[in-house]
Amino acid sequence: MTRYVVRRFALAALILWVVSVAVFLLLRVAGGDPVILQQGMSATPERIAQVHKDLNLDDPYYVQYALWLKHMAVLDFGHSGVTGTEVIHEFKARLPVSFQLMLMTLGWTILVGIPFGIISAVRRNSAPDYAVRVFAVFGLSVPAFWVATLVLMIPAQNWGYAPPLNETTSIFSEPWANIRQLGPPSLVLALGSMASIMRLTRSQMLEVLRADYVRTARAKGLNERVVVVRHALRNSLVPVVTVLGLQMSGLLGGSVIIEQIFNLRGLGQFIFAAILQKDFAVAQSVVMFTAATAVLSTLAVDLLYVFLDPRIRYS
Repeated sequence: MTRYVVRRFALAALILWVVSVAVFLLLRVAGGDPVILQQGMSATPERIAQVHKDLNLDDPYYVQYALWLKHMAVLDFGHSGVTGTEVIHEFKARLPVSFQLMLMTLGWTILVGIPFGIISAVRRNSAPDYAVRVFAVFGLSVPAFWVATLVLMIPAQNWGYAPPLNETTSIFSEPWANIRQLGPPSLVLALGSMASIMRLTRSQMLEVLRADYVRTARAKGLNERVVVVRHALRNSLVPVVTVLGLQMSGLLGGSVIIEQIFNLRGLGQFIFAAILQKDFAVAQSVVMFTAATAVLSTLAVDLLYVFLDPRIRYS
């Protein structure tokens, strides 16, 4: 087990290094001078040259990359080329919003997707099964930005209601206002993941419920709830947990459009503006944080397999 974890961490470090190289190069070969975008067309050549020097943009790429890695190693994200503020301060201010949005989205996915997938499998070819399947197809078919637009427009036009779109409130100081603000976007963001988890849970449950050991458990006279929850569900969860881990790792990146539509001051909105303005310090830092989150969540899912299925052993 220990050797496996060490190997996975080494692989994670390699993946993050490849991501760092890709992010560093793609931002610079995309075209356009970031200094002109930040300073404006009216900036003097002297001012542009000075900013180039301050941001080390005149150095060769390998020097810029080595300097960036050195700063990242000590969690020094640098200063924004647009606002001049330290990236770490803005990062800390926006991280709770994206983190809560991710947790609420994951919560919707688990609390709705898995139970309704179980109901659909247990009551196969019944009205609830058809309803779940129709909802799953709908959730996988419609784009999140379209649903988000309807969530904002329909209540506003018909009932004069819209979720707060100003400064994001804290769930600890103003819990109701916070839920009103982050509840709708988290539900919209969870729509596709809920649908996929419903379908996957249903298919896995149907396969397990036909297994010999489930028929044996029923033949012994065990309660149907015990058969479904203790025997069938646990053996169906390994692929479900795998997909949940992949979805969780992609939530930070997938929240970019939702945060823009709902005007949430999270990391998605932060990186969207940084890429448009070619703010290297912000874009590189947030992308690396997202990549690290994805890699670590994948590792956590792999280790969780042992507890879900005792037959799995790592060496």
